[in-house]
Amino acid sequence: MLYRAKLADGVAWVTGASSGIGRAVALELSRRGYRVAVTARRAAVLDELASRDKNISVFPGDVTNRTEMGEIVTKIESTLGPISLAFLNAGLYLPQEREVFSPEIIARTFEVNVGGTVNCLAPVLEPMRQRRTGQIAITASLAGYGGIPGSLAYSATKAALISMAETLRLTLPDDGINVQVINPGFVETEMSAANGHFDMPFLMSAEAAAKRICAGLERGGFEIAFPRRLAWFAKAVRLLPYPLYLPMVKRITRRAQVN
Repeated sequence: MLYRAKLADGVAWVTGASSGIGRAVALELSRRGYRVAVTARRAAVLDELASRDKNISVFPGDVTNRTEMGEIVTKIESTLGPISLAFLNAGLYLPQEREVFSPEIIARTFEVNVGGTVNCLAPVLEPMRQRRTGQIAITASLAGYGGIPGSLAYSATKAALISMAETLRLTLPDDGINVQVINPGFVETEMSAANGHFDMPFLMSAEAAAKRICAGLERGGFEIAFPRRLAWFAKAVRLLPYPLYLPMVKRITRRAQVN
């Protein structure tokens, strides 16, 4: 059985913890008894979060800065203890990509969503390998299952993260490390608030999403995808051949636009 983090083994590290899913997961992990280290760029917001919860410690930083992420991992482990669970969640969606093809928008989205995850993976993997224990969860999205109109960069980065998590899952168990991927549907966050002109079926609160994520972390299966009805529908549609898949997705996304 693959390793699953226990409270006695160390601390949980949550990136992208200043809002949305990251913030809710940090609070939920704390409620379940974890000592939680939180990272995001907005230090003041993290300080406010830590002021509400004595189990949360603040380590502000920008995931696009590889050196800074390495320093943060070293600082967490030297002050709080080993990171037994890493929830790599930092990411962004730039709504301007709906309007124009922009290399700058695409590059920035990849820099944060993919590059930021890699920058956090690099320093956390080595000590986990040395201890031969560790659990890593990477936040992707149901949007990573296939192309979506108006989501060229975001969907592509989430597809990359799913593939990255699959590859790590195939290679890291020999080192005692359990890798999982989180594929949420629509969750009430600052990012989804920018999606106001699209219908968002099965929209759930960040708190409800955090409970599902943390339950999945405890179960230890590879993919934590929710809501199930939307996830299974998306999986089924993706099995269609392209002559059926492409027009179906186009019709579905057109209907989802709020007039």
